[in-house]
Amino acid sequence: MKIKMSIALVVMVFFAGFLIQTEDPNITEAEIKEHITYLASDELKGRFTGTLEERIAGEYIKNEFEKAGLLPAFNGSYFQEFPFIEGISLGENNNASMLINKQVIELEFNKDFMTAPFSRHGSADAEVVFAGYGISAPKLEYDDYEDIDVKNKVVLVFRFSPEYANPHSQFDAYSAFRSKATAAKERGALGIIFVNGFFPETHEDNFMEFNYDRAPGIDNFCAIQISRKIAEQIFSSQNIDMKELQKRISESKEPESMLLSNVKVNLSVEVNETEKIGRNVGAYLKGTDETLSTEIIVIGAHYDHLGMGQHGSLYRGEEPMIHNGADDNASGTTGVLEIAEKLSIGEIEPKRSFYFFAFSGEELGLLGSNYLVNNFPEPIENVTAMINMDMIGRMDDGTSLSIFGTGTSSKWEEIIETKNNNRFNLSLNEDGYGPSDHSSFYGKEIPVLFFFTGTHTDYHRPSDDADKINITGQKHILDFVYDITREIDNLETKPDYINVPRKQESNMGGWKVYVGTIPDYAYSGEGFRLTGVSPGSPAEKAGIKGGDIMIKFGDRSINNIYDYVYALQEYVPGDVVEIELKRGEEAIYLKLELGAK
Repeated sequence: MKIKMSIALVVMVFFAGFLIQTEDPNITEAEIKEHITYLASDELKGRFTGTLEERIAGEYIKNEFEKAGLLPAFNGSYFQEFPFIEGISLGENNNASMLINKQVIELEFNKDFMTAPFSRHGSADAEVVFAGYGISAPKLEYDDYEDIDVKNKVVLVFRFSPEYANPHSQFDAYSAFRSKATAAKERGALGIIFVNGFFPETHEDNFMEFNYDRAPGIDNFCAIQISRKIAEQIFSSQNIDMKELQKRISESKEPESMLLSNVKVNLSVEVNETEKIGRNVGAYLKGTDETLSTEIIVIGAHYDHLGMGQHGSLYRGEEPMIHNGADDNASGTTGVLEIAEKLSIGEIEPKRSFYFFAFSGEELGLLGSNYLVNNFPEPIENVTAMINMDMIGRMDDGTSLSIFGTGTSSKWEEIIETKNNNRFNLSLNEDGYGPSDHSSFYGKEIPVLFFFTGTHTDYHRPSDDADKINITGQKHILDFVYDITREIDNLETKPDYINVPRKQESNMGGWKVYVGTIPDYAYSGEGFRLTGVSPGSPAEKAGIKGGDIMIKFGDRSINNIYDYVYALQEYVPGDVVEIELKRGEEAIYLKLELGAK
């Protein structure tokens, strides 16, 4: 059945490619509607990265590039593959048993215990130490690890924090599962066991959700959660009332950590990452000017979406539904196709060279565009500008349009004002970073412009369908983007690059600090890699650079972005922190003075 469906979809792409003809080089409403209707059709099931439907959508885009006479961007191919981690799955080796007063208790998976999703591979046969809530927060005058040795042992901790009933508690910064696991491992523990406890009383004894959080797992460390029933057996063996113990710790804020006598655990965990392949689609048009043709203007948009809502969906229904993503981002992908066609077969030949890209993996953290800028088909320094279109199909009032990145070159505002000529009510934002693919290019010191008509109630929901697109409004936007593109192409010199300082938010609390680091969300290795740093920020002043991998922040080892966030929460503005970075093969040690948000 799956084979038949695959063949049917391929045939559909083949015939769909002939629905739109290229005789008319102008951007037309008919072509916009055809492209969006197909890309956002139920047959493509939301174009999730790494799926068959993503590949079929890519074939459609490739066919349109070919019909427009564009050349393949990647060494004779229109496709650039990139690996990514789609999710996680439980391996066969997830086991737990306890030895309590010489009595062996075998724990049943998914009834008595559950492996934590951020585990990877590990085993432990060790004594058990109870460590309260598993929180070490000296600045809150609370430390469950004070005067207790957990090296080569397994730590048992309550979920949440001593102030579980306070929605604004500063303990919340230390309460995440990962944060507690990292704190235990840093102190030499072989593993950690979580239990829900009895407070809040409305909280059922459910296991944590087994979801991939898009960060590397904690290897060589066992992290599981056990049921309250099993935990009560452990405390009963110590003649301790578990409920009363938790109540005392919460009310007094005084730790009662202890080695649990005659209690040992034997644990093994296995969580495997599922690797898949995504594909960018790219084509290029060679410029006609002998000198300027070496400069490249990139026009791009992401063509992936949320599939059946398995990642990032705001839909809360129980039944999986197709997320068609008409506005997000069949609309932007259509913009790339239409502008590419007009530049390629229109009457005016471009002076500079143009590369047209449809990125995948944007919804998973700019994966495709990040891979592209680090594996560009020509020297990346040849790229003089990048234009990104993401969600440009819902200009519901007919005039409102947002443009980001207007401060990234001194040329932009004049060009925009001249070409707008009161066509749109524009909202301009100078910042070159943002939650879309232009950020990947801006991190390489390339001026960017990002066109966007705003979010709406259908955003990241199954209701983002083609019939809600303002086709006429999108045509006006694409004509505008085309005019701006032509003006950039006609510049006598390449547009300059400006690093725009990011606006800091007001201080929201004593422990909230500002560093100015720009995360590389596509990175899946050890440490926290940066795409860049904000100008004038504490990070820049300290000497941190884009591409650096942070591996230590103060006393904390940084294995992923979560470790970094947890580390920040332990400091206040004005603190000076020693950090360790990896820059290429070189270890860099710097001192960072933290700013205020």
